[in-house]
Amino acid sequence: MTILPSTIAIDGTAASGKTTLALALARRLGYLYFDTGMMYRAVTYAALQRRISLDDEQAVGRVAAEIRIDVKPPTVPDSRPATVCVDGVDVTWELRGAEIDANVSIVSAYPRVREEMTRQQRRIAERGQVVMVGRDIGTVVLPEADLKVYLDASVEARAHRRWQEFQKNGRDNSYEEVLRLMRERDRIDSQRAVAPMRPADDAIVIDTTERSAEEVFEEVMRLVEERRGVG
Repeated sequence: MTILPSTIAIDGTAASGKTTLALALARRLGYLYFDTGMMYRAVTYAALQRRISLDDEQAVGRVAAEIRIDVKPPTVPDSRPATVCVDGVDVTWELRGAEIDANVSIVSAYPRVREEMTRQQRRIAERGQVVMVGRDIGTVVLPEADLKVYLDASVEARAHRRWQEFQKNGRDNSYEEVLRLMRERDRIDSQRAVAPMRPADDAIVIDTTERSAEEVFEEVMRLVEERRGVG
């Protein structure tokens, strides 16, 4: 019989459309939606809960090594795309706080944190039937993924999308501020010493600057169909 790719890696820059694409793919295929960024948010959350200075790289690294994070299909019908637990406690919505937004880039740049999260991400991916989204999935976490896609768009287009999201959610950030923060996030992600953001050599790169989410989804579904195997 023919089988679909079991592990799909979606990488790319911030606000390039990764989350929208990954969610749509997971729903269409019946796979687990796995946003690896939630793991770095979980480490940030745990460190803050323990009142650890996020500038203390060694202490934050120990937190990453000590906690167990799990990602699974939604366990509560509250529109969550997945449930995230830290040491068995559901922290899904706590991970969206403003304090975590402001500090997760610092935490995610620490080498030991990335090492520990990569280990936990692979553990979850071993279950199969997963759409994993992040910035180093195809290059580091799942280099043997069945399908790798990398999304990008101009920084101005991405900042405008994020600014529109903020407007809808009642946040009063200016477009200029969002653009500045987006450029800084790109710099951190692409220049970090461990697992810098870049497309895998065998990834399909898609520019979403002038393409709708529906167009990108249909293109990737065609790629999924092309990679059907025989089992």
